[in-house]
Amino acid sequence: MKNKGLLGMMLLLIIIVLATFVSEKQETRKKEQDRETKTVGILQYVSHPALDEIYRGIQDGLAEKGFESEKNLKIEFQNGQADQSKLNMMSQYLLNKKADILVGIATPAAQALANNTTNTPIVLGAITDPQAAHLVADNQKPGGNITGVSDQSPVDAQLDLAKKIMPTLKKVGVLYSSAEDNSEAQASRVVAEGRKRGLLVKKYPVPSSNQISQMVQVMSSEVDLIYLPTDNTIANAMQIVVDIATKNNIPIMPSVDTMVAQGGLATVGINQYELGVQTGKMTADILRNDSQPATTPIYTFTKGDVVINKEQAKKLGIKIPDDLLKSASKTK
Repeated sequence: MKNKGLLGMMLLLIIIVLATFVSEKQETRKKEQDRETKTVGILQYVSHPALDEIYRGIQDGLAEKGFESEKNLKIEFQNGQADQSKLNMMSQYLLNKKADILVGIATPAAQALANNTTNTPIVLGAITDPQAAHLVADNQKPGGNITGVSDQSPVDAQLDLAKKIMPTLKKVGVLYSSAEDNSEAQASRVVAEGRKRGLLVKKYPVPSSNQISQMVQVMSSEVDLIYLPTDNTIANAMQIVVDIATKNNIPIMPSVDTMVAQGGLATVGINQYELGVQTGKMTADILRNDSQPATTPIYTFTKGDVVINKEQAKKLGIKIPDDLLKSASKTK
């Protein structure tokens, strides 16, 4: 009995020593990983305030998780400036720089990265529906080398907000680029949600930025409100849309907060900076091997902020209800 007791104690001691050794080994490896310089390749489709805010958020999200430039992080940044033909070349450039992980900001950039590698991890920043864009097999179970953050906006809440601000609202026009996969899907969603609320919603697709000015002129004579989905072509021409619509006294409801600041009337939108921060955090987790793209679901924000542009409302002669002004997280 004594021998059995002694043997048991020895086994317990061996287990404790081994567990301590493994734990220390993992901690040492973790510290080594923290000291290693990681290279993050970021491809942004175009510069406009919404995407620029996402890029800023990504850098801060990485820093929150311990990856900082000039310490243990090197960022290789490429911007296609809306030139689709450059994205493939820029993707190859980032891969040639031996990026440990890639980040695509906006759908065309993410698709270009995905077309060039199935091995290097890719994190999506601001892709409305990655599954519909054929970037992942399933938004909940991506299954490959890609995961990331969706910028799916709450269309139902946005239309409810529009009706509260404009009780007599009847006709809504959706302006979007027919060249962007996600925009068509968003436009159809606005039509469906609008019908539920008794609104007449019509889609106004444009094949390129050259047709935006003419299309907004047409819309201004046919609708009470212009709705803008998360569309990079339209976002890049936001000032043109605002100038023509305001001249014709037509309010704009965009999908994101930064476009309200540019001249939209109001929205219930996802904060673009916070979207970037979440993208940066997911990137850091994968760099540390704390998560894998294949088993990490696409992150979707469950609520947005009410954002109102008081200056624009005044220009258009629209009275914003006091309770909305009190609840809005940002006003201009």
